Amino acid sequence: VLPVVLQGQGDLLAVKDAASGQYVYGNAALLAFFHCSLTALRGSVDADWFEPAVVTALRAADKTLLARDEATRSDHSFTWQEQRREFSVLRVPVPVPAGTGTWVVSVWHDVEPERLRSQQLKAALAQIEQQQLANEALRHELSDQAMRDPASGLYRRAHFEDQLRREVDLSTREHREFAIVLIEIDADSPQVQAAGAPGHQRILDAMGRLLRSGTRAMDASCRFDERRFAVLLSGVGLATAHSRMEGLRRKCASQIVVHEGQELGFTVAVGVASFPHTANTLEGLMQSCESALQEAERRGGNHVTLASIRFTERT
Repeated sequence: VLPVVLQGQGDLLAVKDAASGQYVYGNAALLAFFHCSLTALRGSVDADWFEPAVVTALRAADKTLLARDEATRSDHSFTWQEQRREFSVLRVPVPVPAGTGTWVVSVWHDVEPERLRSQQLKAALAQIEQQQLANEALRHELSDQAMRDPASGLYRRAHFEDQLRREVDLSTREHREFAIVLIEIDADSPQVQAAGAPGHQRILDAMGRLLRSGTRAMDASCRFDERRFAVLLSGVGLATAHSRMEGLRRKCASQIVVHEGQELGFTVAVGVASFPHTANTLEGLMQSCESALQEAERRGGNHVTLASIRFTERT
């Protein structure tokens, strides 16, 4: 029964005399492996089929089996007919029927196909994982693009307002300050008006670059509407916010923007408010910042104005 079962599995069955090392029997799979007949196999030894290094390893495995007198398993890798082969070999000592001596019965299971399947499975899983990571990155990119204004590269107003609400909640719990800024591009210069929509787009591009480079990762910048921008400065007080926005105002005024060989210039009006010094609610904060911006515009633009600090009467 055993040869039939092993033949169906493609395993090699070999029976050797333990004393002489000569082959006594081999199933059809073993005969096909050696490309010989059963008659040619009988009486042969490992040295007739294998390289010396393989013969030494097989002899050592047989000696280990006989010393333990119990089933053993070992792995053998070698090159066979210019191909790398790997076998897991189960050896069992069997008394010779109606005689003296011992047979070494070995079942050779070819693990190379399993190894190749395992490698292919790992490669397929790695490819799937890479595809999933790429899809996840694409989803994040598309989600981020959906939240950004294509003209300036800044976040849209809805995203900014979400961050602003979270900042108010966090600062209220931790009793810390932050500042918000409203920025509006002053009236277009004659050069920008002459350039039309492409010129205005260049101004938006420049404004977006200045805001992205001038804010920290914890801050948030957005395009509020057609000509207006907003900035949230986390953990920053009124004085520091004023200093940073004054620097931004100067950069805008000195920024060189070129369109079709024509230099375009622009300036901005800036209103700055802080939590909780100018207001301790979201609505009050936005209102005080709006008032500060309007005052900057009333002064002719190209100006940074601070919101008024509120004073609470003590009783």
